This record gives sequence, structure tokens and C-alpha cells, in this order.
Amino acid sequence: MRQWLADAGTGFVRACAVLAVSMPIPAVWAAAVALGIWWGAGNPWSWLAPIVLVCGGTLALSRPVCRMFRFLVARWTGTVIPAGYRRPGPVTRMSTGFWWNGFTYERTSRDALMDQRWRIRWRDPATWRDLRFTLIAPFTAGLTAAVPPVAAAAAVLGLAQPSPAARVIGALAAITAVATAPYGWRSAEPVAVRFLRPSPAMTLAERVEELTAQRADTTLTQAAEIRRIERDLHDGAQARLVALGMSLATAEKLLETNPDQARALMREARAGAATSLTELRDLVKGISPPVLNERGLADAVRALALDSALETTVTTDVRHRLDPPLESAAYFGIAELLTNAAKHAHATRARITITDDGTGLVVNVEDDGQGGADVRPGGGLAGLRRRLAVFDGTLELTSPQGGPTHARMVLPCASS
Repeated sequence: MRQWLADAGTGFVRACAVLAVSMPIPAVWAAAVALGIWWGAGNPWSWLAPIVLVCGGTLALSRPVCRMFRFLVARWTGTVIPAGYRRPGPVTRMSTGFWWNGFTYERTSRDALMDQRWRIRWRDPATWRDLRFTLIAPFTAGLTAAVPPVAAAAAVLGLAQPSPAARVIGALAAITAVATAPYGWRSAEPVAVRFLRPSPAMTLAERVEELTAQRADTTLTQAAEIRRIERDLHDGAQARLVALGMSLATAEKLLETNPDQARALMREARAGAATSLTELRDLVKGISPPVLNERGLADAVRALALDSALETTVTTDVRHRLDPPLESAAYFGIAELLTNAAKHAHATRARITITDDGTGLVVNVEDDGQGGADVRPGGGLAGLRRRLAVFDGTLELTSPQGGPTHARMVLPCASS
């Protein structure tokens, strides 16, 4: 009995919340009708204000109402309904001084952002989905949610009357309110799932936009990597090889006239050749570690842990080889996390766990650093998240102040 009353109380509160969220749009309509009646039929403009109020109020409240419905459903039932709204692109300043927002050029960044927001809002199919939902919600979820509070109000009014018939009606209304309270709000979930989820066309359009952005990001990343390799070759191995050639040429000239100096130059050239070979090996290791290509992800991560400045333990149950791009993404992701732990978090120990749950590769990296890590635009973690997104992978980061930091990478893959 006590549990039933607790469920009834919780359900009554939730039903009132659903009713309150469902009714702003009908309240706007009722206010528009009242305004038209109050203004008077003789006024030629009496019809214009209600129409503006209905259209403007419905459009302005539709998205907040839908967001609140998603929040309540996720909070009460755990069902997460993706919004599917189109995300605005970056607003950039051109060399002419104007701002480009993806549609037009504007004189100021504020004008560019405002124009971009309204253009995306009007062209977004989710806007019309939200409008449809705000028309449907009051007559579905709102109607069933209204039963407990309306019955409770009728019970209060009926029991307050001296008439026996009114008191009987009030008692029946009280019973109805208590009986329906645990269930009055539950229609919000199926209604929200049915009418608020992105349509297949919206999901496909969002996926196309996401893949387009990933392709552009991958192209930029590859170009930056090529420039880095060129710079490392030019400033490192290439410069040493040029110096090596000059030393050998000088030694060749001095071989007959000054053999001792020639031998000294050749010793320097041999040392320079060894240094150049080491730099080339390090460069190749940064592009594609040989141990990763030869022995797979598990052994490559163990070798990385041995070279790390942290006291690192590695636990893995992955015994098979994965696709090379997936292994490379996971390897360099782990390397990035270990570098951040040592450089920024000042950690001393780290623990790496690699598992394959049958649907994807799951990598957990935890350190005992000072925490406070977050994904900043343009930072290493943001780059790691973009690198994983190319494979539909995800990065989840938990890093409270004071630590510890726990990073979880998930890469969908098929075992080979």
C-alpha cells in the first residue's frame, strides 16, 4: 500500500509536468482567440494580431517544448531520443573583411551568426517535425496526463460541497485521480519516440553531413601530416645527408695530402650516417611503427608501455589481428592519452585495458594524474575524437579535478 501511494504521488507529479509542457501551445492559441475577441470585430486589424501571435508563438515555443519532452522522457525512462537538428558550420572572416556563414557574406560576425541561425532553422526538416509534435502532443500525451490533475481538482471541489451527490462525485474523482496517477504520464514516452525521433531522411542527411565533415577533416589531417614529414626530412635527415656528402667529398680530396684529417672526416661522416639512420627510423616509427605492422596491436601497446615514462600495465584479451587502419587509430590514440597523462596530468602510473566485446574494440586508459582534462577545440583530444569518428568510433572522457582520468575508446570493427 505504501509503495502504491508513493508511485501514485510520483506519477501525479509527472503527469502535472507532462501537462504543463504540453499546454503552452494551446495556451498561445487561446490567448490569440481572446485577443481577437477583445480587440473587437469592428477593428480591421483585429484578425492580424491573433494570426501573428499563433504563428510566432507556435514557432518560438515548438523547439523548447520538444527539448523538454526529450529531457523528461530520458530522465524518467532512460529512453534517449536523438534531436537530429542540423548543426551550424563555422563562421569565418574573409580577407575582404566580410564574414562568411556558409550562405551569405555579412559585415559583422553577429549578423553572420544571426543569418546563419535563421536560415538553418527554416531549412531544417526537424523544425517541421517539432511543429507537428506540438500540434499532436496536447491531444495525446497531454490529454492522458490531464486525467489525474483534473480528477484531483474535481475531487477537491466535490468534497468541499455540502451536497451528498457532489461529495459522492468528489469521492469517485479522488479514486480516479489516485488510480490513474501512476499511469497518466506514461503515454509521453511512446508519443515522443514516435513523433520526435529523426526521420530516415533526416538521419541520412545528418550522416552525409557528418561524413562530408570527416572527409574534409581527414584531408586536412593528411596534408598536415605530409607537411610534418617533409619538414622533419628537410630539417633532419636531409640536412645530415647533405653534410655527410660534403664531408666525404672533402675527405676524398684530403686522402692523399692529409690522410689523418681525411680519416677524421670519415669518422664524423660515419657518426652522421648513424644519426641519420636513427632519425629515419624514428620518423618511420611515428608514421607506422614496425612492431604494430609485424606483431599487432597488443604487442605494439606493450612495447609502447615499456618506452613510456609512466609505470604502465597492459591487459588485453585480443589475440587476433584487426584491420590495419583500426589498429593504427587505437595505437596512436593510446599513445596520445599516455603522453597527455605524463605531460599535463603529471601522472606516475597508468593502466591500459584492451578488449573485444564481439561488436567492437574497447580500450580503457586510466591514470593517477591530477585530472581536469577536457576536449578543447584544436587540442589533442579533439583530434583524437575526430580520428576515431572516421571509423564511427567514440571517445568518452571522465577527468574530475584531482583525478583520476579515465578515457574509453570504442571502435566498431570486424575481426580478421
